[in-house]
Amino acid sequence: MKAALYKGPKDLTVVEVDKPRPAKNEILIKVKACATCGTDAKIFNHGHPRLTPPQIIGHEISGEIVEVGSEIANYKVGDRVQVIAAIPCGNCWLCQSGRMTICQNQLSMGYQFAGGFAEFMIIPNEVIRVNGVNKIPENVSFDEAAVTEPLACVLNSQQILQITKGDVVLVMGSGPIGCLHVRVARALGAAKVFLADINGGRVKLAADVVKPDATIDMSTQDLAAELKKLTDGRGPNIIITAAPSGKAQEDAISLVSAGGKVSFFGGLPKENPFIKCDSNIVHYKEVTLYGANGSSPAQNQQALNMIASGEVKVSDLITHRVKLENVQSAIDAVLSGQAIKVVINP
Repeated sequence: MKAALYKGPKDLTVVEVDKPRPAKNEILIKVKACATCGTDAKIFNHGHPRLTPPQIIGHEISGEIVEVGSEIANYKVGDRVQVIAAIPCGNCWLCQSGRMTICQNQLSMGYQFAGGFAEFMIIPNEVIRVNGVNKIPENVSFDEAAVTEPLACVLNSQQILQITKGDVVLVMGSGPIGCLHVRVARALGAAKVFLADINGGRVKLAADVVKPDATIDMSTQDLAAELKKLTDGRGPNIIITAAPSGKAQEDAISLVSAGGKVSFFGGLPKENPFIKCDSNIVHYKEVTLYGANGSSPAQNQQALNMIASGEVKVSDLITHRVKLENVQSAIDAVLSGQAIKVVINP
């Protein structure tokens, strides 16, 4: 079969490899769609400390079951399924306390296990035993189902923030994650949602699709001044930094309203993870800072249900579709910012 094999930074090549065979407690799928994201681009450029090459990458996966192991009871050949990316152990104290997103033994598809940039893929038992294989409703396409995982990550963040009716939300970063944040905040009842980015072309592309209440092009507009105008001087009560930017995190702390909440959704580069934080703002304005990391199996199921119900539309976020042979063009489209969501169809 064909697979995109990652051998190290800047080295991602489509090669012929042996078609895998499932063990008795595993499932084999024909990959129908695997969406790309900023993490794939970062792996391509810099590698990842949890990934040892060579490896087949890709972790936003949907496909059709073509073979099941003898011990698999709840799935059959022909089932259309979506697969989680981050795999909790289910047994550590964090998992047992309901915090599967920060499992201390977490594994991942495309990291420790071969991922979805391939014609076929094994779903390991580690995924199956934590309910990480979700059957795709009939009205959801494989491409849409591949967006379930990033949607689940966004849902995790907003559930931590407890976004609800009446909230005024600023999303900083207009990539696919930023677009999903706009849509989920709306679905949860936010009164107003603003979208800001330093890339004017990208924020316009995103705004044309997700239609926030206001768009701020930070390359030509002053973010603080625009937010004051939009909020009668108060500032948004929730700010989500949907980009790996220390400057965005610093700005979020200074711009959020009194009593507001800030989510550091986008992690920073490991070589430069520090920011300047005016702790007096946090203290005197009673600002709360939150982290958000990945998603749980249950949140993947919830995200898939939101797509199926129409509560969160994702089909129009997919701006590019490419064949596996053109995987490099998918990575390039992510890096350039000219795409919202890119899906590979092996």
